[in-house]
Amino acid sequence: MMSSFLNGRRHFTRILSTNPKFPPKLSAISSPSLESNQNPRALLPHIQNPSRVLQAYVFSTQFPEYEMPSVTWGVVHGRKEKLVSRVIICDYLKSLGIVTDELESLELPSTVEVMRERVEFLQRLGLSIDDINEYPLMLGCSVRKNLIPVLGYMEKIGIQKSKLGEFVKNYPQVLHASVVVELVPVVKFLRGLDVEKEDIGYVLLKYPEILGFKLEGTMSTSVAYLVSIGVNPRDIGPMVTQYPYFLGMRVGTVIKPLVDYLVSLGLPKKILARMLEKRAYILGYDPEETVKPNVECLKSFGIRREALASVIAQYPQIIGLPLKAKLSSQQYFFNLKLKIDPEGFAQVMEKMPQIVSLNQNVIIKPVEFLLGRGIPSPDVAKMVVKCPQLLALRADRMKNSYYFFKTEMGRPLQELVEFPEYFTYSLESRIKPRFHRLQSQGIRTSLNWFLNCSDQRFEERLRGDYIETERLGPSFCMGGKLELPGSEIVSDEEEESDNEVLYRRTVSL
Repeated sequence: MMSSFLNGRRHFTRILSTNPKFPPKLSAISSPSLESNQNPRALLPHIQNPSRVLQAYVFSTQFPEYEMPSVTWGVVHGRKEKLVSRVIICDYLKSLGIVTDELESLELPSTVEVMRERVEFLQRLGLSIDDINEYPLMLGCSVRKNLIPVLGYMEKIGIQKSKLGEFVKNYPQVLHASVVVELVPVVKFLRGLDVEKEDIGYVLLKYPEILGFKLEGTMSTSVAYLVSIGVNPRDIGPMVTQYPYFLGMRVGTVIKPLVDYLVSLGLPKKILARMLEKRAYILGYDPEETVKPNVECLKSFGIRREALASVIAQYPQIIGLPLKAKLSSQQYFFNLKLKIDPEGFAQVMEKMPQIVSLNQNVIIKPVEFLLGRGIPSPDVAKMVVKCPQLLALRADRMKNSYYFFKTEMGRPLQELVEFPEYFTYSLESRIKPRFHRLQSQGIRTSLNWFLNCSDQRFEERLRGDYIETERLGPSFCMGGKLELPGSEIVSDEEEESDNEVLYRRTVSL
């Protein structure tokens, strides 16, 4: 064995002398002479298992067709295998009708079986081939590493299993997300805004893109701005539940321009904040495409500019409706059926802007009831202009109030013409009790005097503690207070600012 090793060493030395590419460390150790009693392995002190390296090098030099693999051999070989498997997998996907063009840069699984598992999993969720083609990158998600953890967490926070497919259709990018790093922080952020735990799933189903937002970005700034204009922080949670889309709106380009424009119409920020708390969807109205054209439309139909703030406060949806067509239709109907001219229609709109969305079949029934009681058509028109809320009343309620008016009170019809608001008060809780109190004391007053006041004011009037002269009938604003011609507010709270009055009207709606 020693002699064969020495022969190999001599041959190896000759190779070293003619091969400059051999590493210098190995060539340097070829110079010492081999003594008979010396261990051959000691000749290669810098290399582990030197005899194996020596024999391998000699073998590969003599037989180059069996050369040892290079460092990149495994990569090259693996690349070829991956290419073959990719072709097979793409053929399988094409056979299902899946377009594979977007999968060129995507790392696919190594076998068709794994890809089949992914496709079948997505189909069991309720996704069709067309849904997968909408976002084929979802095929790059592992069932065990991506799909199961993400969807399991979504189900845990409140999205029903039956709706997971719909959720993935609307926001397939969620399948790439990390539960711990990306999803959990967003859910915690929503809970921090006072979104109820049981509402989290509803919010995410409604606006799943929230899961892709940065916490310190748009969401935080939009919330901070709303709070700065007067929105109660505790109302942010209900606002998110009602209309989560505002979390994705930029303050400078979307929210602030709308707020500034509405404030310019005369809406105080305090009132606007109350409106947004109750109807967060107003933030979705585009100022240029919807809000401003609708405001101009209102003015073109005779609504006074100073009344615009009140109209919007009473019916905020009006700035987001296809308004011109609705107003044209209602104005024509009022003129044809109710004999109310455009000027009277504008007055109706200022007092009750909801009329623009009221069904015409509903409008005509109270009118027919009044006409059927023998009230002339011109007087009915006057009653509607003075108190548009009549048009929203049910005929059976009007019938009961009218019956009591004729049989118990025994008053002439002209009093109803002068005070049509009579029909808007509750028969059982206000009209009957107050009338009986007056009757027991032998007092006879106008309908306006004993109905258009708070309980406290009514008691004061009966005792004679509060004396006031009779005035013309009040103007009535739906859901709010009755305003007498001296701008005196009649209510339980005697002194309130204009802002508070507008706020009460808004909240009551």
